[in-house]
Amino acid sequence: MMKNVSVLIFCSFILISCNVFKCKKKNAVSELEGNWELNYITGPRIAFEGLYPDKKPTIIFNIKENQVSGNSSCNSFSGKLNVTGNKIDFTQPMAMTKMMCMDGQGEQVYMSTLQKITTYTITDDGKTLNLISGNITAMRFTKK
Repeated sequence: MMKNVSVLIFCSFILISCNVFKCKKKNAVSELEGNWELNYITGPRIAFEGLYPDKKPTIIFNIKENQVSGNSSCNSFSGKLNVTGNKIDFTQPMAMTKMMCMDGQGEQVYMSTLQKITTYTITDDGKTLNLISGNITAMRFTKK
C-alpha cells in the first residue's frame, strides 16, 4: 500500500512539473527545419513578380546536418547553417552552381539580401519565416 502511494505521489510530481516547466518544449531552431519559398523581398524597385517571373527562390534548413541549401531562382546553393537562438548568419561562403540565369537581377538581389540577414522569427503557427536585417523584415518565406 505504501509503495503504491509513493508511486502515485512521484507520478503526480512529474505531471505537475511538466505543466509548470513546459516539459518537452519545442526547440525554436527546430521550427526552421524544412523547405521555405520566398514570397517577399525588400529593396529593389522591381516588382517581386518581375524579379522572379519563372521560379521563386527557396531555402531549405536541415537542422540535424547543420546545413542550409536552396535555389536562388536559377542556381542552387548550399552551406553550413550558422544559427544560435534567433540569430542567423549567412555570411559564410556557400557552394553555388553556375548556370546562366535569364531572370535579370533576381538572383543577385536574393543572395545579397541573404548576406544582410541577422535574425529570424517564425510566425503564423509555423507557416511564415521572416528573415530580418537590423529591425526590418527583409525577406519573407512560406513553409512548403
